Amino acid sequence: MISKGIFDPILTDLSEVEKKLSHFATTSDLPLLSELLDHTFKSKGKRTRPALTLLTAGFHNHDKDKVSLMATAVEMLHVATLIHDDIVDGADTRRGRITVSNAWGNHTAVLLGDYVFAASATYVCNTGNIRAVKLFSETIMDLSRGELQESAHAHKNSYNLKEYLERIHFKTGSLFATAGQSGAILSGAPEFEIKALKNYSLKLGLAFQIIDDVMDFKSDPKFIGKPVGQDVVNGIVTLPLIYESEKPKSKILIDEFIQCAHDQDLHKEIIAAVNSGDSLERAQNFAADLMKDASTQLKTLPDNEHRHSLEALAQLVLKRNS
Repeated sequence: MISKGIFDPILTDLSEVEKKLSHFATTSDLPLLSELLDHTFKSKGKRTRPALTLLTAGFHNHDKDKVSLMATAVEMLHVATLIHDDIVDGADTRRGRITVSNAWGNHTAVLLGDYVFAASATYVCNTGNIRAVKLFSETIMDLSRGELQESAHAHKNSYNLKEYLERIHFKTGSLFATAGQSGAILSGAPEFEIKALKNYSLKLGLAFQIIDDVMDFKSDPKFIGKPVGQDVVNGIVTLPLIYESEKPKSKILIDEFIQCAHDQDLHKEIIAAVNSGDSLERAQNFAADLMKDASTQLKTLPDNEHRHSLEALAQLVLKRNS
């Protein structure tokens, strides 16, 4: 779970989200579906995205149930994307637990992901807010576009920073932006606040993904829930690898491995090169700059405990690798 200190203002609301997720995961009358949902939702993530929705709604009086429904939908959408990601990546485990695709097969995992996707949309519909419904639908399109873009560039020797940022904008940033923007919309915030919270949340999401990409090279596999350097094995070029490719010797190694990711010794050599140079630090600094820009967006908001928590969240995201 996420830091209780940072999220003290919304602990009760987060508990309500957990209740809704638990209810969803345990109310199916189909035994197989019930088993799948129980397995999927028993593994609790940090709940960063629903917390973002709850926090961004905290600047105005609002209908807590509607915001809770939206926060629940945001987490369900995130979970659905993880189920599908595990199929695409061929992942054996997620958060230390066997993936649905590994245990039940890809066919079942696709159907489960589709089911959770559809269910998340019904929760948003229950808010009765057309703008939130439209935003949520557009986000599903963005997430799919990000995955398609990643697949299109996999196993290609392309080290384009602009393409990378566009890809993570759709794959990760879009859901963060929706999480923050929707909380503001449902709270009845004025447009300038909605825009500020959208921009904050988007930059938070981009930084979150960059730090995740850094962790892929340096973290304990037990901590990140997957083998170290798994992205490069899947032919995915991330920011640390883009920076590392600027070094001629490293680029030769990366080019060779991206085309044929079977040489374990070469893989270890690339991981060692990235960790021994400045590529990870440069990527972390890029994320830190994004968070500085994000925090600037909060200066136009009322000075309350929700704003303080959003400011602290930016720092928490940067420290995820420690």
